[in-house]
Amino acid sequence: MEEDTHCTAERGLLEAVSRITMFSTTASPDEEQNQPKAEISCQVSKENPKKDDLQDSNASLSPNSSMTTKELQEYWRNEKSQCIQVKLLFEIPSTRIVEHHLSKYVMYKIIILQTGSFDSNKSVIERRYSDFEKLHRNLLEDFSEELEDVTFPKKALTGNFTEEIINERKLAFKDYLRRLYSMKYIRRSKKFIDFLTKPELQEAYGCLRGGHYTKALEILLEVIGLQERLTRGNPVSIVPTLCAIVVCHKDLDNPASAFEYGEKALSRLQVHNSHKYYIPLLEAMITLAYELGKDFLSLQEKLEEWKAKKDPVRVFTLKELAVREYVQ
Repeated sequence: MEEDTHCTAERGLLEAVSRITMFSTTASPDEEQNQPKAEISCQVSKENPKKDDLQDSNASLSPNSSMTTKELQEYWRNEKSQCIQVKLLFEIPSTRIVEHHLSKYVMYKIIILQTGSFDSNKSVIERRYSDFEKLHRNLLEDFSEELEDVTFPKKALTGNFTEEIINERKLAFKDYLRRLYSMKYIRRSKKFIDFLTKPELQEAYGCLRGGHYTKALEILLEVIGLQERLTRGNPVSIVPTLCAIVVCHKDLDNPASAFEYGEKALSRLQVHNSHKYYIPLLEAMITLAYELGKDFLSLQEKLEEWKAKKDPVRVFTLKELAVREYVQ
C-alpha cells in the first residue's frame, strides 16, 4: 500500500500499538511464560522535520521491554501528544505598587494562557522589574546572538512609578515575553522556565517543609499546569512537582487524590527507572494501592524486579526527597 509521507509518524505509532495489542491477545499461556510482557522494536521518524517539532534529547528514549501492553499504549499516546506544539499567550493586564519600609517597587501581573482554544486553566503570576532584569542578564549568557534584536526596557532614573512609565513597561514586558517564547531554544531553556515557575515552587516547598500542606498543595496545583505546558518536550521534568503533590495529598489524608497524581508521575518514569524518584514513588504507590484496595501486586513486582538488578542502596522516602527540593 502506498505510504502517505505526511502521516508517517502517526501511522508508525498506531502500527506499534497495534502490534503490541495483537501480541498480547494471540500469545498462548506457555508463550507468555517464556516471553516478556510485551516487546517492541521500532523507530518513529519524520521526513524533513521542522525545528519546532524536534524534542529535547531528554525525551528521545525507547520504550522498555518489561512494560505491559497497557503501559506501552500509554507511552505511545504520550509520545504522540508531544508532537502537538502548545502555543502560549502572555498578557499583563494590571500592576500594583508595593512598599516595604525603605523598599518600593511595581509588581506586574502576568497571565499565561494557551492559544487556539478556550483556556479555563490560565496561570497567573507576578514579577517585578528586577526579576525581568535578572532573566535578561541570565539569558544573555547563553543566547546573546538570539537576543541581539530584542529590546529590554531600561530603568528610568526618575518617574518609575508614574502611570505613563508603568503602562509603557506593561506593553514592553508583554512584547519581551512574546519575543522570548517565539525562540525555541529560549522557551525550552531552564532559565526561562525558572523565571515563570521557580518563585512559586520555592514558596510551595517552603510550605511543605513547614508542614503547611494545604497551602503547599494550593500553590503546586496552580504551578503544575504551567509546568506541563512549558515542558511538553520533557515530561520527566515535572515529576518532582507531581510527587510533591502526592506527598501533600497523602499527609492531608486524601489517598485517592494522592494515587491519581502518583499514577501521572509513574507514567512519566516508565522508561526512566533509574530516576531518583522512581523507587520512592513505587513504594508510596504500593502503600496507597493497598490502602485503597487497588492492585498493588504489579507495583510490587516492579519494585522487586528493580531491587534484583541493583545493588542495595539507601533509598529516601518520597517525602524525604520532596523536602530537599529548592532548599536555598
